[in-house]
Amino acid sequence: MRQSLAIVGGGPAGMMAAIRAAETLGDGSRVVLFDKNGHLGRKIYLTGKGRCNLTNLRPWEEFATHIHPNQGFLQQAFRAFPNEALIHYFEEELGVPTVTLQGQRVYPASLVAGDVARALERKVLDLGVDVRHGTTVASLADLAEYGAVIIATGGKSYPVTGSTGDGYRFAEEAGHTVTPLFPSETALLPRDYDAGLPGIEMKNVGLQLFVGRTLVQSEQGDFNFTPDGLESGIAYHLSRRAVWALVNGLQVDIELDLKPALSLEKLQARIDRENPRHVRLARASLRSFLPDALIAPFLRANPGLSSVNLAERLKNWRFPIIDYKGYERAVVTAGGVSLKEISPKTMASRLRPGLFFCGEVLDLDGDTGGYNLQIAFSTGALAGKSAANFIM
Repeated sequence: MRQSLAIVGGGPAGMMAAIRAAETLGDGSRVVLFDKNGHLGRKIYLTGKGRCNLTNLRPWEEFATHIHPNQGFLQQAFRAFPNEALIHYFEEELGVPTVTLQGQRVYPASLVAGDVARALERKVLDLGVDVRHGTTVASLADLAEYGAVIIATGGKSYPVTGSTGDGYRFAEEAGHTVTPLFPSETALLPRDYDAGLPGIEMKNVGLQLFVGRTLVQSEQGDFNFTPDGLESGIAYHLSRRAVWALVNGLQVDIELDLKPALSLEKLQARIDRENPRHVRLARASLRSFLPDALIAPFLRANPGLSSVNLAERLKNWRFPIIDYKGYERAVVTAGGVSLKEISPKTMASRLRPGLFFCGEVLDLDGDTGGYNLQIAFSTGALAGKSAANFIM
């Protein structure tokens, strides 16, 4: 009797695993996909602000610098199904044209995330995969009849989509180690957060992350002040280390550089040309340095502002960080099933034959910019092919 394989989780990793398993077996009916929701790919609809940032076109050497905590683990899965192959698959096999925007970010040409989710779901169904909608798997013991099992349950981020951390429990049931979990790509809340800041969008600025007194990361680009704090863009890039430090009781500060293109000396020279020395600066004097919406909060944060200290304040506006948004708003869950216990060649458990893991349930995550979905698709494709070969 021919064995079947089970996949738990119908997100991007789970759907790609189902597709590749069905293609490898040549018989989709031997692939059973369990998902809690009424339709597959529910979390995809939320990605990329509803536009779905599929991947990033940077070559592996650059791509890898955006992967945490072990970029080497992903390399074989990425080589087997890289970003360019993913784009080709979406365009030629799934009928989803793509467009590449700023920062080498790839989106569906329609900029509608639902087009991606629906195309993947159609492919899963066209291949004859047995999809069990609205089904919750309680434990690995419930799947004992299957020759192989793939855990693609995602992390704990956006629990309304069904990502409630079940995969970590399954992993521990099989004897696996789950490294400490924490939210990543999430908003960072400063102390005494000025009510005038939310709604202001920052363009081409610099952010520096300090843990204790040590500078640990610098980024340049865009981010937003929101009701929850510093969010999106480069603020998300800093959030992984910032949240980890906060969880561990360390002091966290972020410095905002409003003029990253100018050195402190050049900025001071410009200020001196436009303002008399030692004169207290009025609101009108700041308009050549700041957007109007930012002037009032900047003045409140920097009392006693003058032409003497303006340059330093523009380059080093410090925000002590005291909190962060949890899994309900975090884009990614950091931490997960220990990579030491998973084969990077197959995504197979080193502890239990026939058990495979892929996607966010692993202790593997990326920066914002398409990296996390590529992780899901690459590891999902490898897990699907490997699990299919295991039962052939």
